[in-house]
Amino acid sequence: MKGAPQHTILGLGSNLGDRADIIAQAIELLGKLPETRILAISEAVDSDPVGYADQPKFLNLCLAITCRFNPDELLVKTLEIERELGRERTAHRNGPRTLDIDLLFYEGGAWDSPTVTLPHPRWSSRGFVVIPLSNLLQDPVLAKHPAWTSLAAEVRSLSLGGQGLRAWQGPTPWSMTP
Repeated sequence: MKGAPQHTILGLGSNLGDRADIIAQAIELLGKLPETRILAISEAVDSDPVGYADQPKFLNLCLAITCRFNPDELLVKTLEIERELGRERTAHRNGPRTLDIDLLFYEGGAWDSPTVTLPHPRWSSRGFVVIPLSNLLQDPVLAKHPAWTSLAAEVRSLSLGGQGLRAWQGPTPWSMTP
């Protein structure tokens, strides 16, 4: 962990247990990582599962943070949070889970290592990422940030209707208060 803080965009999803509470706990734990700050939280969407349909619906949102971790270091931290909140890896890669945290974008640009590829290679084909991401990028802090202006334009150009997405109507126990 070194260097200047970098903006990073994460995708969070849950389809087991109290989904909203699990995501709120994950946001709280992310905010407690050393030299990490939550910048913005998108609105959540309720989404049909992708890839393995025989499972409950997901609750998804996007989150912008600033941190000093590089993507490989951040991946280790997010995997620890997933495990802490009950994530069990199964034979079904896209199977049910209490929590999934995906690294989507990194202010430093592209990243390619044996464990992390950024931008996330499938972000633009996933409505459960694109819709919350579009909402997130409207945040005044992010909208002015040069790292995200071209991404915002790209997101606006995508058409992803009909992917089983609905605005989340349930409780939102997460907040931007410290």
